[in-house]
Amino acid sequence: MTTNNPTLMGTAGGTFLSILPNLASEDIVKTVILATVGAIVSFTISLLLKHFNKKHKK
Repeated sequence: MTTNNPTLMGTAGGTFLSILPNLASEDIVKTVILATVGAIVSFTISLLLKHFNKKHKK
């Protein structure tokens, strides 16, 4: 199966441009904040699990 890159990029760009007018700036800020919190929580849990895994193996 071959990928038609210009078609894929055109479809993605068109989808993005059709969604863009429907986004309020508050939604974007809320999304950025939630993504940041999610990344921090995910990273913290990964570190804790790595720490507990090391402790458990000893």
